[in-house]
Amino acid sequence: MFLVALGIRTDSRGRNEHRISIHHNTLSMSIMTILFAAFLLGLVFNATPGAVFAETVRRGATGGFRASLAVQVGSLVGDATWAALGLMGVGLLLQVDALKWPVGLVGAAYLIWLSLDSWKAASVVFSVPEHQEEQARSGLKSGVFLSLTNPQNLAYWAALGSALGGLGIADPGIQDYVLFFSGFMIASVTWAVFCALAIDRIFKKAKQKWVVLTYRLCAVMFMVLAVNTVRDLFSNSGPSELHLNPPAIHER
Repeated sequence: MFLVALGIRTDSRGRNEHRISIHHNTLSMSIMTILFAAFLLGLVFNATPGAVFAETVRRGATGGFRASLAVQVGSLVGDATWAALGLMGVGLLLQVDALKWPVGLVGAAYLIWLSLDSWKAASVVFSVPEHQEEQARSGLKSGVFLSLTNPQNLAYWAALGSALGGLGIADPGIQDYVLFFSGFMIASVTWAVFCALAIDRIFKKAKQKWVVLTYRLCAVMFMVLAVNTVRDLFSNSGPSELHLNPPAIHER
């Protein structure tokens, strides 16, 4: 009788250990799925050409690696700010048109200023600046401002819950949001370093005419992005609706 009871206990313990093992493996796969999906999405989001990329190129054309990296790091500060607001649910409130307009108009005005400044600077004879620290700080501020005044970031992070739902997580918790944010930021830092290195390598031996052409192209791109920002504000000026699906990737 004792042996039978012992056998039952052993079998029960084995089944429990098997269930624990399955649960642990499922949890590990879920974590890796979220991290991998967030990493890929972060790469696509950061690599999409836009205002931040144009400013990175413009700064890096004369300031090198440090100047271009400063812009990228600044944009990450802005992205992290929007992400924190989205995770706290504040992003849902920021989808109200009354709040989208001020953010969008300030962003458009800054893009226009960058366009005019870049076009004017193209006429100046470029040289490696002596005060690289100052240029890096300026690039950092520019990156932060461009990211914080991008109205598309509002919708993107507010729809984070829907994005996780697409991964099969019906009721995401704080740990899921933290994992998604971690994967996204790892991808963002990876892209920031790669982009800065590539721009530094390309423009390190570039002649004056290529630097001037780059500044002209950046000026045009800034103006186009400013016009698109204002156009999007007018086209989306109807009744505010919350996104039920993750928004498409927009220009950075």
